[in-house]
Amino acid sequence: MSLRPTIETRKAIPTMEGAGVRLHRAFGFQDPSELDPFLLFDDFRNERPEDYLKGFPWHPHRGIETITYVLSGTVDHADSLGNTGKLGAGDVQWMTAGSGILHQEMPQGNRSGQMHGFQLWGNLPAAQKMTAPRYQDVTAADIPEVVDDDGTRVKVIVGNFWGRTGPVDGIAADPQYLDVFVPAGVNKTFRIDTYRRAFAYVFEGAGAFADAAAPRGVLLEKEIGGAELNIRDLSGDRTLVRFGSGDEITVQAGPEGVRFLLISGAPINEPVAWHGPIVMNTREELQQALSELRNGTFIRPAH
Repeated sequence: MSLRPTIETRKAIPTMEGAGVRLHRAFGFQDPSELDPFLLFDDFRNERPEDYLKGFPWHPHRGIETITYVLSGTVDHADSLGNTGKLGAGDVQWMTAGSGILHQEMPQGNRSGQMHGFQLWGNLPAAQKMTAPRYQDVTAADIPEVVDDDGTRVKVIVGNFWGRTGPVDGIAADPQYLDVFVPAGVNKTFRIDTYRRAFAYVFEGAGAFADAAAPRGVLLEKEIGGAELNIRDLSGDRTLVRFGSGDEITVQAGPEGVRFLLISGAPINEPVAWHGPIVMNTREELQQALSELRNGTFIRPAH
């Protein structure tokens, strides 16, 4: 077994998107090879309706997949093919845009006005960029959760983990998408296939992800479960942790435990020509897509 080194830890950046939605972006519109096959990750979390109700009105997608995971509130969606629906707390939607789709996503808070969810963009390989669009809508009840003896809980949204298989399938990047909670003081190791790129996104509590390149620090403020831990090494709320190569990661939960998404996928290793939510392989393909968007031929007829 080889421990994946932590090659970068960074805070998500406040960003405005859609018609005026305040969110935090962990990565996106940077070097697409950095986390290939993933292109963008947003954390949309607000307690003031004026910060999210304007939503994400009609906009195009081509050549990618969007993965929306809702924790609080709801998201109403509709598209140019006549599909409509609502995502509630704990629900997931995996949309394969393929050859092209126009859609809108309109968040609604819960009774307390809270709205929280994530959206991840995954790239499609050249051979699948022009496939027919499709949805996989998954309710919270259909997402398996496994609980270990030490209290660690893992919701398996995509992929296989601890003998359970997530409900989303047929994804090009063969991804694994896990929602992980590790209780206070627990040190936990998770296996990740060596060939995948991987990252964690912390959104509750804090934890220290072991780094193979550096020794563990000595606890400065408070002992947690007898483990050696440097409080300064803790990754807290809205923190992206990017891992190098290896086949496992280890996290030491902080005094309040830690909850994070652990996401990995097989790199596509293809050129990227990118303009917002339209992602192709060449500049010529991108210009063609933009031209079709302008002249009204962007949506391909169903076969």
